[in-house]
Amino acid sequence: MSQFDRAFELGKLYFDRGEYSQAMTHLQDASVGYFAEKNFSQYLKCLNTLLRIHAEREEFEEINVFKEKLQDLVLKEGFELNSRTYYTLAICATYKSQYDTALDYFQKALAIGLATDHKEDICNAIFGLAWVYSVPSIGRNADALKEIYNLEVFFQVYNLPELRVSALILNGNILAQMKKHEEALTVLWKAYDALKETRNIIQTSYLMINLGDVYFEMGDKDLARVYLSMAQRSITEEHTRLSRLAKFYSDKLGTESQTNYDLIFDEGNHAVTEKKLGKIDFKNQFILLDLLRLFVSNQGHIYSKEYLVENVWKQPYDPEVHDNKIYVTIKRLRKMIEPDYEKPKYIFRAKNGYYMNKVARIHIEQ
Repeated sequence: MSQFDRAFELGKLYFDRGEYSQAMTHLQDASVGYFAEKNFSQYLKCLNTLLRIHAEREEFEEINVFKEKLQDLVLKEGFELNSRTYYTLAICATYKSQYDTALDYFQKALAIGLATDHKEDICNAIFGLAWVYSVPSIGRNADALKEIYNLEVFFQVYNLPELRVSALILNGNILAQMKKHEEALTVLWKAYDALKETRNIIQTSYLMINLGDVYFEMGDKDLARVYLSMAQRSITEEHTRLSRLAKFYSDKLGTESQTNYDLIFDEGNHAVTEKKLGKIDFKNQFILLDLLRLFVSNQGHIYSKEYLVENVWKQPYDPEVHDNKIYVTIKRLRKMIEPDYEKPKYIFRAKNGYYMNKVARIHIEQ
């Protein structure tokens, strides 16, 4: 593997984790190297990923710059307008809402992909067509579903996990637009299972938002808020598009009454509000607050005693020293936040650690 391949893989890894600034550094290094080597196939892969970052940050001027780079590549380097080039041009047009142009480019990308029998290019082009067909102003949902079902045939033979997740999320979104909510949920939960392979944080956030919207349309506002809240937890200031979507659906749900949450974690004021107990002051209870922050930030995740000691107490784990300390600290925390200490509803013990009840409705004050 060359140094440029390593830079590309690192950039892709950071992109999947939603760490865009880090991703761009490596992808730009890789793209410069690939261009110097005239390895235009890999160069285009870098451009595609960089384009997606600029789209997620809604940096539309940068998208225009990328289109000019592609035109220079064709005019100055004599690079052939292959399927990948047309696909990238189509992505540029889609992000700028130029859907007629995007359709034309995706169709050309598909035609070339079929002529050269390049399966990944074919799949990318088919997904692009489905994406544009599904845009409400285009209104061709039936055609979009046909393209997605064509993709499913390819996915049975070719391993394209990220594209499959994207296709499932798009499929669920289309079915939701068509008011087929039960079918939409079935497909979206398939996407959730598929995400266990890719572990792409951005795709996960989009999935949670889509799940929230479907549950809202089905009349279950509580579940809608749960999934929207899960999406919001992973959104940072770099995720402009995701943040805007989350705000749109949050506004659609309406203002949440505090009584609808079991726990409200307000780190800024060192306090927690429990539905029955009311406000609980954690001032000067730093270990308890750190412990609770860990549990509420990842509901359902089991934290081992070793992990708790190393990350909360910042000490190397010694069972003779720490086992009783953990037991006593968990007991103190439960006495503070559990309405019925004898029947805990928040913090549970597992065979190898402790975890926060994953069905408890928790809001984290930003």
